[in-house]
Amino acid sequence: MNLAGLHRSSVRHTLLLVLLTGMLCAVGAQLVLTWRTAVEAANAAYDRSLLGAIKSIDANISSASGGIGVELPYRMLEFFELTASGQVDYRVATEDGLVEIGSPDLPKPAEPLTTGQPQFMDAAYFGEPVRVGSYARLLDPPLPGGAADQRIVIQVAEKLSSRQSFTRSLVLQAVARDLLLVAAAGLLLAGGVAWALRPLARLRDEVRSRRPDDMTPIAGLAIPADVQPLVEAINFHVARNRSMSEARRRFIDDASHQLRTPLTTLATQVGFALRVQDPALMGEALRAIKSQLDETVRQTNQMLALARTDAADVASECVDAAALAEGLTRDWWATAREAGVDLGIDAADAPLWVQVHPGLLQEALSNLLHNAIRYTGRGGHVTVRLQQIGGQAAIAVCDDGPGIPADELHRASERFFRGSNVQLPGSGLGLAIARSIATRHGGDLQLAAGPGGRGLVVTVLLPLDPGPPPPPASR
Repeated sequence: MNLAGLHRSSVRHTLLLVLLTGMLCAVGAQLVLTWRTAVEAANAAYDRSLLGAIKSIDANISSASGGIGVELPYRMLEFFELTASGQVDYRVATEDGLVEIGSPDLPKPAEPLTTGQPQFMDAAYFGEPVRVGSYARLLDPPLPGGAADQRIVIQVAEKLSSRQSFTRSLVLQAVARDLLLVAAAGLLLAGGVAWALRPLARLRDEVRSRRPDDMTPIAGLAIPADVQPLVEAINFHVARNRSMSEARRRFIDDASHQLRTPLTTLATQVGFALRVQDPALMGEALRAIKSQLDETVRQTNQMLALARTDAADVASECVDAAALAEGLTRDWWATAREAGVDLGIDAADAPLWVQVHPGLLQEALSNLLHNAIRYTGRGGHVTVRLQQIGGQAAIAVCDDGPGIPADELHRASERFFRGSNVQLPGSGLGLAIARSIATRHGGDLQLAAGPGGRGLVVTVLLPLDPGPPPPPASR
């Protein structure tokens, strides 16, 4: 049987095929057992009748005259022939075969006879199957010149046609009964399976009738328990698609919102540069255009980074956060010197192992360093501190710039939010990117005012990891 093809067929056909096939196999096994039971029942009943005929002949055997005399019970034999539906043959003989009455060529017992215990066997007599009953008892009185324990053997044989007809009748009745049961069970199975699959049909109709933009979960109240895992998996998949669709929609809205003004400004500045005749004014306009382009490129890159952190799968690995932060801080030293900012690092003594995507963590820290260096201004100080707080690795970027008003700190990591005390242009996405990356790695982003209420401290908290396994010992 092609199981793969069976699984691809409908559930209704699969259930009916498997269950009906199993029932037919069970019926076949039952018919074999029924046949054996019928044969045993027929033999038990007919053998009792056969033993009755033997006992009737035995009761009419006499050895008082010095020989064996048998007065056959003809009426009993006629009744037995009627019951056996055929001729009945008999044999009465001494065990040594010296005296023999009846049919001397009846098949002899297959095994030695036990005195007083009948023995029955199937045999062939003149080419026809017969059932032979044999019985032996002590001859009392024994024949003259015979041994004291001389026995007489009585055998009666009947044809098997009556037994076979009885057995066949029982089996045919069982076949008719079982086929009727299989037919009734098949109808019940078909109706039961159809009724049990109705919730799946309703589920199919519900899914088909949905609008293309309908991403609500499928209600599983009337769904069988066996199908609930499938519905849950579908709902999980729908939720992921909804999240991705919302991320794409949010990105499109954000891009249209953030790029419309810079592009309009660029168009105005280009138009001004084309109209102006003074080389000095034209140079100033071109510098303004370049500055606006740089800011637009940075905003676009930040929006792309935020979209990537919202939608991309995180393939994490065990990373030393202290080493990663230290290396990234060194990369920003040139930018900090150009901006006139003193950038330093206060690293932990021991490694801080975390399970993260290294590229995303670098993206988060780069945004924090960019904001700190830019808004602190010339002559300011920015410090990257790393430490272990409980079961978390804390990477804090501290600056002594203008900071964020205390009543606005809770909104500072929202998309496109900018503090009311900020004068420089920006997108308001740096902190949002850092928070999104931290939460996707099971961590958090915390904001607080610096020492004495001056500046800003942004801390990325990530769960600590036991670290990589030790290298195998060398031999």
